[in-house]
Amino acid sequence: MEIGFSLGSNLYNRKRLLMQAKNLLLSAPRTRFVDQSPIYETTPVDVKPEYQDMAYLNSILIVESQLPLESWRSYIEKIETMLGRDRNDEDRNAPRPIDIDIIYAGEQIVDSGGLVVPHPRWAQRRFVVQPLNDVRPEMVLPEAQKPVREILDTLPPDEGLCVFENQW
Repeated sequence: MEIGFSLGSNLYNRKRLLMQAKNLLLSAPRTRFVDQSPIYETTPVDVKPEYQDMAYLNSILIVESQLPLESWRSYIEKIETMLGRDRNDEDRNAPRPIDIDIIYAGEQIVDSGGLVVPHPRWAQRRFVVQPLNDVRPEMVLPEAQKPVREILDTLPPDEGLCVFENQW
């Protein structure tokens, strides 16, 4: 099954953390690299004023995997913890060294035990839709009813998003 991960970081050495997360995701059993978007630098969304100047680096990583989604959920949490993420329940948009979300997993629709796939807010966030458009513009995610490129066209034109690095 093809899985699309969104990777984000706005603390410390952001690019290095994205690369470490990518390598750790690709080290999962029965998983292989398929594609990746450029890395974008983006303005934080829905953050407290004191975090507004802490730009994110964001990217999409596409893998092919035979692992069940529940295994991915726990694996992602381990990677985030290993790379220094401290989950703050009081402020879910606080700065973080790494954030990994499953954007889609084939045609699966899941809402169970804290795992929601496709990601519930993916289509509202240019920092997810733009890099996804770079690698899967014609894809129609479950329940989306339009391809990614058309969803991108519906978003506001500028959210402080620019290419940081094409190849990583």
